[in-house]
Amino acid sequence: MREILPALSRWYAEGSPFGLATVVAVSRSAPRDPGAAMAVGPGDEVVGSVSGGCVEGAVFELAREVVASGEAHLRTFGYSDDDAFAVGLTCGGEITVLVRRVSPEDDPGFAAVAESVAAGRPVTVATVTGGPAPRGASLAVWPDGETWPAGGTPGTLGADGLDAAVTADARGELAQGTSELRHYGPRGERREDSVGVFLHSFAPPPRMLVFGAIDYAAAVARIGGFLGYRVTVCDARPVFATPQRFPDGVEVVAEWPHIHLSGTETDDRTVICVLTHDPKFDVPLLEEALRRPAAYIGAMGSRRTHDERMARLREAGLREDELSRLRSPVGLDLGARTPEEVAVSVAAEIVALRWGGTGSPLTATTGTIHHRRPGTAPG
Repeated sequence: MREILPALSRWYAEGSPFGLATVVAVSRSAPRDPGAAMAVGPGDEVVGSVSGGCVEGAVFELAREVVASGEAHLRTFGYSDDDAFAVGLTCGGEITVLVRRVSPEDDPGFAAVAESVAAGRPVTVATVTGGPAPRGASLAVWPDGETWPAGGTPGTLGADGLDAAVTADARGELAQGTSELRHYGPRGERREDSVGVFLHSFAPPPRMLVFGAIDYAAAVARIGGFLGYRVTVCDARPVFATPQRFPDGVEVVAEWPHIHLSGTETDDRTVICVLTHDPKFDVPLLEEALRRPAAYIGAMGSRRTHDERMARLREAGLREDELSRLRSPVGLDLGARTPEEVAVSVAAEIVALRWGGTGSPLTATTGTIHHRRPGTAPG
């Protein structure tokens, strides 16, 4: 929903009801993950997508019906080859979509949620998908110790026990940055045959830290922003570390790379790209990077540079398991030459590592196309 939030906030501020369709469950080779959203607003304006085009027409009509009736609906779309014109997914997967009406009257807490998401403040929205509780009812949950913005309301799922159980689980999901469908009994006990609740987590955008303010860094920063990262570029040389050399929205820092990283919080979603390929910068920087949480650590340089760098890192005391985290030379083998092509190569490696992809041409592979995140069970 994050990418369609500006339109949703505008409709909400205008008092115009809109139909919000959210993917709450997927299985097999589904094209979008839980949390993917599409909305139909005033004048039949459409934003977002739930399937990449396969079932958007049917969801559009359902959203219009929901806006007119106010009654939320849950619909599952799967693969069907019985009729070439039937509504279904061509990928062979299955998605379950919740469609509900949103307006100041239907959902008084939406503005507070939208404000948090836009500001990068973590929040989870729990929405009833079915069972004894009212379908479409929602509850907003912020991290423990935080409250909703002034004038907002967290909402309710219809029962105090259910609200309490979902709040506890929602905070756990938020800490992991995950979204999933869970089931509860009417008093909040965990059961598979009662109230379905989709926990949609909006964690702050992951960070991309780019070290070395060279022309390649500008291209990597640009594609990092496109992929949804909050990008920082750092270089020890003030003459190169200037905001004018980088895309809007990129934080630019003039500081020794390893000193900046030592004072920066990273987590299991953080991407670190070392483009300095200068030992006095990248060796102390990689010493710090390889000993802290990160999803991806890549370093630019030739194979000779890589071998020399690895020798220096071993001399600095790094263990083999720590060194094995380093992706160097950085990027996938695309034959890239220009800064923009190299940025695509780096982004491709980041995406492949995130989802467990091989980086091979799909024509040379078999099985599912849309990978689930490594370590998660298929739907």
